[in-house]
Amino acid sequence: MRDDDLPQPQDVPAEDEISAALRGEEPGEQESSIKEDILALVEDSKTYAEAELNYQKSRVSFAANRGKSVALYLLFALGFVHLALIALVIGALLALAPSIGALSATAIVVGALLIGTVILLLMARSKANDVAEAFQEDEA
Repeated sequence: MRDDDLPQPQDVPAEDEISAALRGEEPGEQESSIKEDILALVEDSKTYAEAELNYQKSRVSFAANRGKSVALYLLFALGFVHLALIALVIGALLALAPSIGALSATAIVVGALLIGTVILLLMARSKANDVAEAFQEDEA
């Protein structure tokens, strides 16, 4: 017997090829199916990523649009509060002027506004110190 007649190792079918042949499948049919499944999975992943990106873009656009509206409404509300406070100051001046005089009424209203300003600034400083303390590193 010659060496050419003996089966070579590459000629012997592998276990999975034998199993595939027993099931009546063509060799390599299962591999192409797995390749197709992987390609389909990659394509589905790309589609999902694009859809998610578009969804997040629309959310950001919606939030930015609403944020602009909120900022505009707050600006107008602050403007109206400012006008109301001006009207309150003028009303206080007009109410006090006949009884104590124009200069005294002005001094009282300005003094009250300055006292209120100092109180609000002290409260703001206290809150700012609380925030600063929260971010300071503990020194042990």
